[in-house]
Amino acid sequence: MSIAVSDEAARWYKKELDLKEGDALRFYARYSSNSDIHPGFSLGISVEPPISPALEQQAEGIQFYMESQDMWYLNGYRLNVEYMDHEDDIRYAYIPES
Repeated sequence: MSIAVSDEAARWYKKELDLKEGDALRFYARYSSNSDIHPGFSLGISVEPPISPALEQQAEGIQFYMESQDMWYLNGYRLNVEYMDHEDDIRYAYIPES
């Protein structure tokens, strides 16, 4: 399991969420009606400092992470966070681990 946030995606988050260098963005599992990998759940985001990060990556001065209690969501997958220029939006790609 891993998180990979492209520099372009990190810049998009900085712009959209008014993030500053040193801020942290949490990925977490949330109850929802749609998901590519878990029916009834999807990936949520929150700007908050980490408590017990199990996965983390720095990009463009921002710490992107997932807390240990949410790791079940990515079990068997790598999360790639990519910026889609033509839509000016983010895409979450769940890549099966082999």
